[in-house]
Formats: sequence, C-alpha cells, structure tokens
Amino acid sequence: MNRTEELSRNLELVRSKIATAADHEVTLIVVTKTFPVSDAQILYDLGVRDFGENRDAEGAEKSAVVSGKWHFQGQIQSNKLKSITSWASVIHSLDDPRHFEIIERVAPHPLQIFLQVSLDGAHNRGGAALDDLYALAALVEKSPTHTLAGLMSVPPIAIDPNQGFAQLALIHKEFMKHFPSADSLSAGMSGDYEKAISHGATHVRVGSSILGSRSPHL
Repeated sequence: MNRTEELSRNLELVRSKIATAADHEVTLIVVTKTFPVSDAQILYDLGVRDFGENRDAEGAEKSAVVSGKWHFQGQIQSNKLKSITSWASVIHSLDDPRHFEIIERVAPHPLQIFLQVSLDGAHNRGGAALDDLYALAALVEKSPTHTLAGLMSVPPIAIDPNQGFAQLALIHKEFMKHFPSADSLSAGMSGDYEKAISHGATHVRVGSSILGSRSPHL
C-alpha cells in the first residue's frame, strides 16, 4: 500500500466514524504536525481543506505550499504571534488577553478565534480559568476585525474524557447565553473525537488516526 492509499483509507474511516457519531455538522481538522508537507498535499488532493498545526514553523512552511484553511492550536507565545497570524485563519488556543492585544496589532487578516478554557484550573495544558473567560470573550467580541468562534478545551489526563467533554458542554451552554454567536466547540482528538462529538463538538482535531504514529521532535 502506498502513502496515498494509506491516507485515503484512514481518512475515509475517520470520516465514517464522524458521520456515525454526529447529528450535527462537524468540521474535521487534520493535524499534520511532525509529518512532511507531502502528506498535507496528498490529503488536500483527497479533499481535506482544514489543517491543524501546533508549531508556528511547521504551519508557516506547509501553508505556503498547500492551500486550505490552516488552524493554529498550540500554546501561544507572544513572540510568535506575528508569524502565526500571517498563515493561520483560525486560532483555537487564545487564553490570555495580552495575546489578543498583540493579535489586534499584528494580524494581517481577520481571524476566527476559539478561547481555550481550562477544565481543572491547571495551566500546564493551557486554558483560561472560568473566572477569566467572560472578560476575554468580551474583549474578542468587541473587535471590529476578528470573530469569536467559540470555546476549545483539552480534558485533563486524569479524568475520563466523557466527564471532561460533558463539563465542557455545560460551560459552553452557559457561555452561549452571553455570547450566542460563539456557537462552535473545538474538542476531541484521535483517541476521543467520537466522545467529543457526542457532547456537541463542532470541530475535531485528528492527527494520528489519519497520518499514523508520530516521530518525536528532536
């Protein structure tokens, strides 16, 4: 089996599982981190239009070659935002108002922005605390340029994913009472995207289930 056949088979399996799990529209974001730009091009040729990257350098390199909508979903570093906003159309991981102030200054085009929320109050995986979430949302919503898309979260490793996604769904439901247009929910990766969809995820970020096991960065 060649690489195109392998990616095609894996992609169709994931799409089939999404279709089975969902009773609403779901955007599949294929996460290509650590894989070559040639894989991203094959996936584009197979019909993928939404790609995700956690690292600015990889996103800049691949987006220059492969068309589509590129999503940044890694933890944000202030000094990377000028570059990130040059190639990404969607940011999934805003959790700090200082970062949004930089985005307002340096982004060359409008962005869709998800706020990353912490489900356990810990910051080792990123995410704003609930107490800070609404002020951050208000800051983004009043922007004349950028759009508040919704919420994103990565459930804590120590809890069952269903519990985490159920908690996130409740947070999002309450959040939408105040920000009704922010109706998107970015949640779920290769190991748990079906569970995330069952709790209302509208965007899933799937990598290894399509591309295979990753080689670690050196």
